[in-house]
Amino acid sequence: MSLDLATLTDGELATLSIAGRQTAFAEIMNRYRQPIFRLIRASVGDTDEALDLTQESFISAHQALARYDPGRSMRAWLSTIAINKCRDWGRKRRVRRFLTLGGTLGVEADRIADDRVAVDAAAADRQELARVAQAIAMLSPDLRETLVLRTIEALSQSETASILGITEKAVETRLHRARAKLEAATGRK
Repeated sequence: MSLDLATLTDGELATLSIAGRQTAFAEIMNRYRQPIFRLIRASVGDTDEALDLTQESFISAHQALARYDPGRSMRAWLSTIAINKCRDWGRKRRVRRFLTLGGTLGVEADRIADDRVAVDAAAADRQELARVAQAIAMLSPDLRETLVLRTIEALSQSETASILGITEKAVETRLHRARAKLEAATGRK
């Protein structure tokens, strides 16, 4: 008899996956691949890097599945892993920039690199979307992560606080600051 994985809870899927059922983890990925990708893409601003980081996030999640607490939201747990992957990526990127400053490799990389933010093909106003996305990418990581989790991913204040390891009041404060900086950068309310 075959289980209908779509009807199982995240905790049941995690248990089956730990027991060796690969299809159970595939169902977890099917449920959360898109929101995790959106979170990462909004954090790093590059679609190709976001695809790689999404894959790395799910690989790490699979390896750490035994530590998943079924009493906690799977989405929040995966989002925490994804945010950490984004932070690691940002640190590595800063180190690479520092090491290539002034060298010919840095000059070549600047000529080749495409710093534009990815824009959804179906966006009615691509220019405005690109401007807002660029403004989001320019926010400090703590403000950007809070803004993305609360507004783009529509997580609750409690879930966002849990993912970022801060208080709900800190989430509220960071969200207010992020919106104020975006408003100043884009000239829109």
